[in-house]
Amino acid sequence: MRRITRTILTAVTVMGLALTALAANEPAKPVLTNGDCVKCHTSEPNDIATAGGAHQSITCQDCHEKHRPASKNNIPQCSQCHSGKAHFQLSGCLGCHTNPHTPLKITFGDKVTAPCLTCHTKEIAQLRENKSKHSALYCSTCHNVHGKIPLCTQCHKPHADYITAADCKKCHKAHMPKVVTYSNDLPSKDCGACHKKAFELLTHSSAKHKNLACVYCHQGKHKMVPVCQDCHGVPHPASMMARFPKCGSCHNIAHDLNHWPSTTTVEPKAPAKKKK
Repeated sequence: MRRITRTILTAVTVMGLALTALAANEPAKPVLTNGDCVKCHTSEPNDIATAGGAHQSITCQDCHEKHRPASKNNIPQCSQCHSGKAHFQLSGCLGCHTNPHTPLKITFGDKVTAPCLTCHTKEIAQLRENKSKHSALYCSTCHNVHGKIPLCTQCHKPHADYITAADCKKCHKAHMPKVVTYSNDLPSKDCGACHKKAFELLTHSSAKHKNLACVYCHQGKHKMVPVCQDCHGVPHPASMMARFPKCGSCHNIAHDLNHWPSTTTVEPKAPAKKKK
């Protein structure tokens, strides 16, 4: 009995050694490279080469570890690589990134806002803190393709015929359009597109103000009205200033200083008598 058992163990050992030897001599399975993939898959490599973004720095096998039929589904989840940011926690990646081989070519549906907020926090803050009609729009109403900045004149009629779409951004920011600010080199003609009467008075005036740009007095922010004394100091004797504390009592408006308010001498109103 012992002899039989010893014989069986010897046979098993020999067989195991033989199988090990065969495995050692068996040629290794070839490893696929990108060069192999392009033999069948031509459009995907072309897409990556032209608009792959960061996907250009990885190989096909980094995403597609196995090939069918060895793998029933060799299409990975985006979260396999993309994580750590709020945007990557969104579901339905292919709803915007329709082609993973061109991930930055992003198109949207008709009513998309929520996914945009995970990246564009500054823009949504401006829209919410500075209410306008733009605040009620979906992001995709204006930006139906990612990165596309539409012309203002696509929806808005310009203030004047000579105002172009490029001129709009001199005063308006799309996400807070009612907060009107401008640089100190804005041409007065641009102001005249809205403030036509004031611009005409100024250009036809004979006063020195005619030679000043609108932004010289109205600096930085729309509706900023300076005090005359900021430039002129106290232009008249104290006694006159006491009688006429408001410059407009005599000089009408700053855009037409030589146009007097009336043809008669301007006198201040007498103080009202106190009732006994």
